[in-house]
Amino acid sequence: MSCDQDAETRHVLGCFRDRLKRLIQVEPLLDLLHFLEPDRKDRIKAKFREEGDINAAAFLIDEIIHSKNYARGWSRELIAALETVGCRHAAKYVLNSPPEPTEEAENDSCVRLIDLLQLTLVSMKTGDVCAHCRALGLLTLEDQENIMKLTENQGNIGGARLLLKRLVKNEAGWFSKFLQALEDTEHHDLVRELRGEPCNEDGEARTESLDEKKDTQSSVEVQNLSNGLIISLPSSEESKRDIVLRDYQMEVARPALEEKNIIICLPTGSGKTRVAVYITKKHLERKKQMGQPGKVVVLVNKVPLVEQHYKAEFGRFLKHQYSVERVSGASQLKISFPQIIEQNDIIICTAQILENSLAKAKNGDEDGIKLSQFTLMVIDECHHTKKGGVYNHIMIRYLSQKHKNQLLKKQEKSPVPLPQILGLTASPGVGGAMNQQMAEEHILQVISTMRIISKRDTIKTFCVYGMLKDPFGDVIKKIMDEIHTHADLKPLCDPGTQYYEQWVVQKEQNAAKEENQMVRVCAEHLRQYNEALHQSNTIRMSDAFRFLNKYHTEELKTKSSPDEEGTITITDTERFLFTLFKDNKAKLQELMGKPQYENNSLAQLKTSILKEFSTRERARGIIFTRTRLSAIALCQWIQENPKFDEVGVRASYLIGGGDQSVVKPMTAAEQKDVLNKFRDGQINLLIATTVAEEGLDIAECNFVIRYCLVTNEIAMIQARGRGRAEDSSYTLVAEAGSGVAERESVNEYREKMMSTAIVKVCKMNRADYEKKTREFQMQAIIEEKVKIKKKLLKGMMKEPPSKISLSCRQCSVFVCSGEDIEKIENMHHVNVTKQFSKLFTVRENASLQERLLDYETNGVIACKNCGQQWGSMMLYKSIECPCLHIKHFVVTYSSKKKTFSKWSELPIKFPAFDYTQHADLLVEDSEEEDLETD
Repeated sequence: MSCDQDAETRHVLGCFRDRLKRLIQVEPLLDLLHFLEPDRKDRIKAKFREEGDINAAAFLIDEIIHSKNYARGWSRELIAALETVGCRHAAKYVLNSPPEPTEEAENDSCVRLIDLLQLTLVSMKTGDVCAHCRALGLLTLEDQENIMKLTENQGNIGGARLLLKRLVKNEAGWFSKFLQALEDTEHHDLVRELRGEPCNEDGEARTESLDEKKDTQSSVEVQNLSNGLIISLPSSEESKRDIVLRDYQMEVARPALEEKNIIICLPTGSGKTRVAVYITKKHLERKKQMGQPGKVVVLVNKVPLVEQHYKAEFGRFLKHQYSVERVSGASQLKISFPQIIEQNDIIICTAQILENSLAKAKNGDEDGIKLSQFTLMVIDECHHTKKGGVYNHIMIRYLSQKHKNQLLKKQEKSPVPLPQILGLTASPGVGGAMNQQMAEEHILQVISTMRIISKRDTIKTFCVYGMLKDPFGDVIKKIMDEIHTHADLKPLCDPGTQYYEQWVVQKEQNAAKEENQMVRVCAEHLRQYNEALHQSNTIRMSDAFRFLNKYHTEELKTKSSPDEEGTITITDTERFLFTLFKDNKAKLQELMGKPQYENNSLAQLKTSILKEFSTRERARGIIFTRTRLSAIALCQWIQENPKFDEVGVRASYLIGGGDQSVVKPMTAAEQKDVLNKFRDGQINLLIATTVAEEGLDIAECNFVIRYCLVTNEIAMIQARGRGRAEDSSYTLVAEAGSGVAERESVNEYREKMMSTAIVKVCKMNRADYEKKTREFQMQAIIEEKVKIKKKLLKGMMKEPPSKISLSCRQCSVFVCSGEDIEKIENMHHVNVTKQFSKLFTVRENASLQERLLDYETNGVIACKNCGQQWGSMMLYKSIECPCLHIKHFVVTYSSKKKTFSKWSELPIKFPAFDYTQHADLLVEDSEEEDLETD
């Protein structure tokens, strides 16, 4: 190609620059452009990492247009490279052979249609569609590999998104081939949706996603003609979802619209998130008008909130105009987080994901991002910024840069851009303040980077009831007294209380360190009886009995050896404890069958529920309770009682997803399913732990009951806020004398202090306000620096593993030296020595069969001598690794015996697991066994 042709290509690139930047895939293309110098490629790659594919493509085009130093024939190389990486559509533009205007307009309409229906299309079977698209020439082999890799790593939806992004870069005609691929893979509903036909014979939409977008899709028409497809799309104005704010919402939004940092403090259910969506929209519109890039990150503290904010708010109202993406551990988006940031206008993610990426950037990792890449940061439930958690870490980074910027300005240097901050909360709380001044200081600390705008209202009632005769509880207390006598224990408080729980836990820990097995095992059993006593006071006696019976059955199982290698020892104390329960078992069973002895709290809860469902036309409510066990038990009680069925109660429970409880946790999918059924009305009564208190957008409720549960003023306000209907009620059901009602009164007082403090802070003199907030900002920065320094010193002071040894918590038998322990994935502590393998047995683990990364848990490992659980058996890359749980051992450290609940509490630096070494040893052992067999 001549020099004239190279010059013509430069001219063409300039003419079609805006279209080409959306069609070029920069990353694979750069590898084939040999005429570009390495330093120029590095600059373009940096642009790609920082600002995404489109901006990097624009930068590449500008680089080619303005540089005159390329060797003759570079344009031929560019076109060949575009065709090789599958950018044939872009290659035609570079050859100055663009499609006809009508064809181009038709193709643009197809692209817009895919964007409009993306929420529906991502439900496709990505692997099947990808294979057919590859066969039809819509994807290159590299495209297919990337899509399948993404599908494997992050799931079907992530792969589908990448597939759609790649498809729209094809030359005109790709749409009909895509329809063919969908037809061939039996996605008939999706094809009909793309053609504007009803999804099925009765005209109902197939997926929830379609329902969410029906307003924008109703006027889409597609006609099949001999020369292709003509698509009639709704106008831009018709496809928009208007965001209309109420007067009070507009009032609290106004300072943010003026680009000020604020906290919006509104009661739960009053539309904080909707206000945030409106502010986000106006923010991005303003940036666009000013010709500046705009990027918004929405931070949440719970995984379910990511999907909720996307579907119900940000995606619903802004998807038609901006690219919106969500990222969380549950979504399994394993592609580069910085790439997601660059390619989208609005990113909804858990705060931990952002913090991880910010930390990477500080450590010089290319996969990190900076706060300066955002122009607006929305922080949901922002009262957590003062709790020392992930929100706090992010805001400390923000404050540190803010104060560095002040120094840069003094030095007449350009400051680093920082995002505008928008905080959302129903209650900033008072932080345990005892007086008004402390409450005001707490509010100032929370809002040290922002101003607070507040509108509040409340409604509540109380029910507090006394306790009837409790013969079931009396039998349990009698058993506990006999154990006290046997172990010579003198409790300092009454059984069935939290104070007793604390006392007995301390006794067990001390006894384990002193190797006093009689007291240790008695304390462990007392703890179970105390829990059963609490259950009999809050849920059914039968639930408490089942809890005790299950515990003793499982304990007896641990005393039976799973093989014939040896017999597990049962001590006299254990025999006494098992016999004691057996002797009283029949009496407990007899009493639990007598309804007149059920606790009065449960009876009053029944009255409250029946009243709500009998007096309301459409009752819908939530009961908050303390434990997962009580949530499940209350749900079963309601489902088994015909009285509730008569008034139309349809109940289900909602509990957390962590694995720190004896009760099996709920998965994110199970939580989502329950919440969807609650929104749809299939369930009208939810029994929940505190997982439902904050943030989750639970459908309008007209009553909320806190059952024997009180925490702090923030939780009280959050729980009460679940009642969103105008005539909603808030009820506390508790046993008289339990202290629950008294603590609720304290919370009410603190709420009043908080409201007064907010008003006073808002009315503070500007100079005083800025002085105070600056003091708190500097205090926060210094405290964080001290904390980091202490952490570093603690890490440096970690001692070698030889300093410790482990013994069984129950029978005190020596287990291993710290030198035998190695770490997998920097968290799992394993002992794969032959000596250790002779000390334990492996039992089936029926409750935990979950797959994590490239390892899995297969069973429970337990002491051969006493049956005490020690941990779990992991299968890590085909190697069986006994994983030790520190809480099951007594640690001898510097000649002192100690107990720990987490490995992180132990100041020991363990070596990383050497996979190659252990794999080689296994191979050698296997070869020796083969030789012996021969």
